[in-house]
Order: sequence, then structure tokens, then C-alpha cells
Amino acid sequence: MNKIRQARRDDAQRIAEILVFNYRLNFYPIFRDDSFYFEELTVAKQKAQYANMLDRIWVYDDGVVKGFIQIENAEVQRLFVEPALQGNSIGAKLLEYAIVQRNVKFLWALEKNTKAIAFYKRHGFNITNDKKYEE
Repeated sequence: MNKIRQARRDDAQRIAEILVFNYRLNFYPIFRDDSFYFEELTVAKQKAQYANMLDRIWVYDDGVVKGFIQIENAEVQRLFVEPALQGNSIGAKLLEYAIVQRNVKFLWALEKNTKAIAFYKRHGFNITNDKKYEE
């Protein structure tokens, strides 16, 4: 059974939950912006935003949506797995799907997100000197 499928409207809530939990866990310690991470970044707001992007999102669903990947053109925009389920190859399967089925060629990760960088390197991506500044 293929566990990766195109996102549907009823996945928006779960996608938003996974995104919010990962942002708070991985990026709050870097940026430490209380107003963004605990007031602006809410599941309700993200659900509304992601409901309009479902054509660019694929989910890992084995009865429960456990992770998702957002792809635009040949670039991974976001790849997140439920934090409690990380380390179970869900992210690897989503990334492999993106490379093989969606012809993904590149992505970017925060320089301080060493866990993500190590993950992408294990899957064949290389670090470049290209920089993108994030507020």
C-alpha cells in the first residue's frame, strides 16, 4: 500500500498541527520570538493558509497523517514529520518520493538547523554557499 498521497482538504488541520509543533520545537530556540511562535503561529491560521496549497502537498498517511512535504517546481519548500514519530523513516520516504516522483532537485535549510542539514546530506543533497536571509 502506498502511504504517500496528495493532500486533501480534510488534511489541512493535521498538516497545520505538524507544522506548528515542528516550528516551535525546531525554530523557536533559534529565533526566540514569543509573539510569532505563540500568538501568530496558530493551528487555526495555518489550517486556513494550507487549505489553499493542497495541490502542492503530499502526506504520509498510514491511517493517520504523520508527515507532509510541500513541493514547488523542483524545490522542497517544507518537510515535516510529527515530532513524536521522527526517526521512523517517514521523512526519508517523503523525501525519496519527492526526488523520484516529483523530480525534486533542491531545497534550503536554516544554517543552525543542523539536524535537518544532516538528514538532507544523508539523502544526497549537498551544501552550497548560497545564502537566503530569514527574518
